[in-house]
Amino acid sequence: MIRHAKAVCRSYSEIFFLQDFLPGLLLFVVTMLRPEVGLAGVISVVAAYGFARLMGLGQVFLESGYYTYNPLLVGLSLGYLFKWSALTAFFFVGAGILTVLLTIALAHVFATYFKLPILSLPFVLASSIAYLASLRYSNLLIASPAQPEWMSSDLGLPMWFAGFFRAIGAMVFTPSVLVGILIAGVVFWRSRILFMLAIMGYVIGTFTRSWMLGSNTVVYADLLNFNFLLIAMALGGVFLIPSPHSYLVAAVGVIVSTIVTDAITGFWSYYGIPVFTLPFNLVCLTMLYGLTIVGNPLVAAEVGKTPEETLQKYLSDRLRYPGQTRTMTLPFSGKWTVYQAFDGRWTHKGNWRYAYDFVITDKEGKTHSGKGDFLKEYHCYGKPVTSPVRGRVARIVDDLPDSPINEPDKGNNWGNLVIIQEASGFFVELSHFAADSISVKKGDWVEVGAPLGKCGNSGYSPQPHIHVQVQTTDKIGAATLPFSFLTYADEKKFFSNNLPDEKAQVEPLVIDKKLDRITNFVLDQEYHYVVSRKGKRLPDLRLTVRMAYDGTFYFDSGMATLTFGKHEGTFYFYKYSGHDPRLRAFLLSLPRLPLAYREGMVWSDYLPYDLVARGVRGAFVSLASSFVPKVARVRTRQRFVSDSCIKTEIESTTPRITKEATVELDRERGIGSISFDGWELRLKETTTAD
Repeated sequence: MIRHAKAVCRSYSEIFFLQDFLPGLLLFVVTMLRPEVGLAGVISVVAAYGFARLMGLGQVFLESGYYTYNPLLVGLSLGYLFKWSALTAFFFVGAGILTVLLTIALAHVFATYFKLPILSLPFVLASSIAYLASLRYSNLLIASPAQPEWMSSDLGLPMWFAGFFRAIGAMVFTPSVLVGILIAGVVFWRSRILFMLAIMGYVIGTFTRSWMLGSNTVVYADLLNFNFLLIAMALGGVFLIPSPHSYLVAAVGVIVSTIVTDAITGFWSYYGIPVFTLPFNLVCLTMLYGLTIVGNPLVAAEVGKTPEETLQKYLSDRLRYPGQTRTMTLPFSGKWTVYQAFDGRWTHKGNWRYAYDFVITDKEGKTHSGKGDFLKEYHCYGKPVTSPVRGRVARIVDDLPDSPINEPDKGNNWGNLVIIQEASGFFVELSHFAADSISVKKGDWVEVGAPLGKCGNSGYSPQPHIHVQVQTTDKIGAATLPFSFLTYADEKKFFSNNLPDEKAQVEPLVIDKKLDRITNFVLDQEYHYVVSRKGKRLPDLRLTVRMAYDGTFYFDSGMATLTFGKHEGTFYFYKYSGHDPRLRAFLLSLPRLPLAYREGMVWSDYLPYDLVARGVRGAFVSLASSFVPKVARVRTRQRFVSDSCIKTEIESTTPRITKEATVELDRERGIGSISFDGWELRLKETTTAD
């Protein structure tokens, strides 16, 4: 019952884009200040929730409130419009069920064909249908618009200020200044960004309408102003990454919505239907669709519980995972030097900008011995070239001679080459092989590291080197695409899914079987840790390995979760949710672990700011980071002290916070111990489910 109650409460949170239980509980209490409205919402949302469960919609989908906040809005709207009776209660149930059916159908259509959220469009449709149907039901009586005196008072506030709070209250069909103040307090508590955007939307929207209508009094008294608040919140902080760019988009959306609102009001009034949130839906959906079509990078790939959470995850992920989805290993063994990178100084231009050239240099930085007049004097000439991906050989050229030094073949730019179609679909071209050295043929399947041929100087090549690029087809000379390299070292620095700088000396790393084995956390396995804090013994931590509905694995402490996984030679802790500082210490102490050991090897990572600073300071920095992202940067520096010990330094920029951690790996059972910021966690035992 508690789980069901939390799911229903999250429906209230969803109205204000907050996505959590406690704000929803507070908002539920606020709606009950006007019982006839609040109770109608409860009846509709419970009916919708129960019917959805009856249909077979799982708890994991319903508990977010995404499928049930529209039925809640319908119930609140009908409770506001009609007097209470047995018939109206029945009407609320039917309307709630109709709305959840519309929600399920529209959610599938919008997600499949438009990649868009449904917002409150099911509420608009269902409420309009219910309102039109009610015109034929003589036993349904219209409620009086009057409110109790204590709810009608402006509390002595200026007209424009009272209008703002009344618009907030109107979102739950209780246009009261007091209710608006209470709701605004909940929004401010959970998200300063949303609160700021609500104010911005109201100011821009009412100013624009006052200018167009010529009457402040009419504008401030209009309850449809809540559309301006919703548009600003949705575009500025929810579905776009909070930033000056998103705030500008939100401002434009609000200005456009003033025209849309007046146009719809004039048309809808002809049929006697309230406008509800139709302007909000039309403006937001069309703008989001346009931004998605043009590939705007600030469209949020994943919406967090608050805009602050979305922003911090975006800022850290942009630094944590700088590479591309098109990835490959380095096409050689040993240490090579980057001769030319993306947008290189010589040939990597225009359609062919995304390419890398590699050579071998000596201690003096020279690519050859002697005078460098002959091919065999070059350190990389004749060295093996290996497959950087697994896939099928799509094309080869192997009959061109090596060009003399500084006399490139201008008629055959790419020289001898191998083009491989990687398993996920893209093509990798490796060029300038030595004459008659290619050891594979068209149609062969190759694994990562398989020998392809030898480094040469065929084609447009002034000196021997390996050229590698990614393209969309197997056509020789096709336009190139961005890509990145996996699991390599630059001196003693470890990189994963990244791009080395020009002149960097890089080498691929081989996965350490021991590190790979101890990070294989088995489903339902339990890890029992003894915990202390500044020398004081605390309750033990029991972590259970579980699998989410999307196939990801996570540690569950009962109070929080921490997702983890491996990707091409690196173990990651991805996302922390909940409230358990013991589990949070895992992510802060070991955000990533190379599965390739080298003594003294170092690596860096970045984490969301809210993991290290909360409260007033964290709230201020989170808001400021939407304008200046660098203020919320949290960087970790890690190094191998030994093959089983990792030291971590954590540093934030604003304000200056520095913490240290030590992680000891157990040779058989994974993470043996963690020492971080006064916390001590030591593995006692592991158990496996029968």
